[in-house]
Amino acid sequence: MSLQKINTQKPLVHCITNYVVANFTANGLLVIGASPVMADAQEEVAEMASKADALLLNIGTLNERTISSMQVAGQSANTHHVPIVLDPVGAGATVFRTRTTLALLQQLKVSLICCNIGELAAIAGVNWHSKGVDSGSGKLDVVQTAKTVARNYNCLVIVTGETDVLTDGVQVALITGGHEKITKVTGSGCLLSAICAALLASSTEPFSDLANLIREYKQISEWAYGPIGTLHENVLNHLERLAEGTK
Repeated sequence: MSLQKINTQKPLVHCITNYVVANFTANGLLVIGASPVMADAQEEVAEMASKADALLLNIGTLNERTISSMQVAGQSANTHHVPIVLDPVGAGATVFRTRTTLALLQQLKVSLICCNIGELAAIAGVNWHSKGVDSGSGKLDVVQTAKTVARNYNCLVIVTGETDVLTDGVQVALITGGHEKITKVTGSGCLLSAICAALLASSTEPFSDLANLIREYKQISEWAYGPIGTLHENVLNHLERLAEGTK
């Protein structure tokens, strides 16, 4: 199981993420055996990224300071062969977010883009009606668009939704399941991106392991179903059990 691989390897995951989800992300990584560090000061991110096993760049609460930190950390990660996961939260909602996402993809070698359909559309330059950081609405062939983006940036792409899509530009995995209630609390998608970073640091078979991880995460969202206030707690509990092999 993918979560057990992370628990065995115990990677250091450098997260430059948004303040809405930082605590939940850190706790989610901890319970699966990874070591999170939430360093975003430009003065230290290059050093931190060089020592990390994976780097997460999440643009959810974007500003010029964190953009500079992401660029510096990403360049260091590339130099030291550290995998980078980009979560382009809200790309397409504003010109600023879209421009930043495209700039990061042009400046850095990213290993994985983890996005929703609206963010995928923004990266691909497809017309789309964005709704803040939610997926919004529009029409596109998700699989073909994801494959094109993966080929253009020579990376893996995960597109989350009712059916998640994983592709490397050639192979495609479609993963169904999960519970829609998980979308009513913040942080579930951002945590998935962070766990993907931890997995890339722990895997020699990234495509198949990511597909298994998505299946595990969808199962967790089903197990976590309950009163809305219990979802975060339940997700963490089930993550820990799967990572430790006790469930």
